[in-house]
Amino acid sequence: MIVLLSSAPMSDRLNLMIIAGEPSGDAHAASLVKALRAKAPNVEFRFTGATGPLMRAEGVETIVNSDSLAIMGIVEVARVLPRFLNAFRTLKAAAIKNRPDAVVLVDWPEFNLRLATALHRRGLKVIYYISPQLWGWRPRRVKNIKRDVDLLLSILPFEAEWYRERGVEHVEYVGHPLSGEVKASLTREEFCAQQGLDHTQPVITFLPGSRHKELVRILPPMLDAITFLSRNRPNAQFVLVVAPSRSKEEASELIAQNSNAAWLKSNVKIVHHETRDALAASDVAAVASGTATLEATLLGTPMVIVYKESAINWHTLGRLINVEHFGLVNLVAGERLVTELMQNDLTGHRLAQELSDLLEPERNESLRLELQRVANLLGDAGASDKAAQAILNELRYQEK
Repeated sequence: MIVLLSSAPMSDRLNLMIIAGEPSGDAHAASLVKALRAKAPNVEFRFTGATGPLMRAEGVETIVNSDSLAIMGIVEVARVLPRFLNAFRTLKAAAIKNRPDAVVLVDWPEFNLRLATALHRRGLKVIYYISPQLWGWRPRRVKNIKRDVDLLLSILPFEAEWYRERGVEHVEYVGHPLSGEVKASLTREEFCAQQGLDHTQPVITFLPGSRHKELVRILPPMLDAITFLSRNRPNAQFVLVVAPSRSKEEASELIAQNSNAAWLKSNVKIVHHETRDALAASDVAAVASGTATLEATLLGTPMVIVYKESAINWHTLGRLINVEHFGLVNLVAGERLVTELMQNDLTGHRLAQELSDLLEPERNESLRLELQRVANLLGDAGASDKAAQAILNELRYQEK
């Protein structure tokens, strides 16, 4: 049962605005909504906000559809700036008009930090779930967190201390939402049988990212790597995972542009919506930097982390990054456990060589053990539940 503490409004209702702008944020926000309802079954919730498909499936009312706002890079943002400005104004106006009990911002810092400033100065309570990675990107913005965020929920083990050292006291570590949640639904044998693969032979999986521009820039060198590997590892089998936000047709069009297109079409298995099963069944993988690298970590799949941006984005944004590693697994580990091939280092030949080296039994097993250690650092299962309870506590609700 949930009871209301004396300092809260006399109501058994909670009106929360939740803002998420990317597929991973949409997933984490949807899990949070589910956890809030489970934690407070006697509370009548109203959830509104910027929503993706998973949030909408959980019954969050759409003020702004965020499906088309998952964009990275200066050039890409500049092209759709009016769309972002309109979304910002719409959300700001709705929050000021409806006065929700709290605005919960989920990741998406370039947008959400500005919204936090606009809403907090108008007296709205601001909660930030999945704290911005300011330790790696424009750390001076910590002053905005101190001023504009009432409760900061961090998901990486070193983040809370980093924030506290810089004067942010209202921070709580809840663990990573993926911990305990990343599981394959099929065994290696079942996945291989489903895809027409031989489970006794090496399986190499490629994840080129969830955005169209990532697919365009990262898939071509991956395809070149497959060609090289097929010559040096003739028994290797190749799987291309297309992210849920992309279509198989997009990948097929890029394959058709490759000089080795006919062979690739016949020898690369393209799968959709099966990221975790593919990773779990793989001996090694090449994974675009992002959330999928943590999924591979939690599944114990040895990987090479890759990324490629436009030249202008890499030149401009790269100078603002002040961490030694790009990959989350390496950041959590505090050392370079997993090879990172970024920008000009991402070539077909180099990627093929790194993946081939990872297939060697001793190195493969060693990295699997290291990934298990990192997985343990990410915390126990139940991050969404902990985040939900922290939010209820901040709003002065308490279980009885």
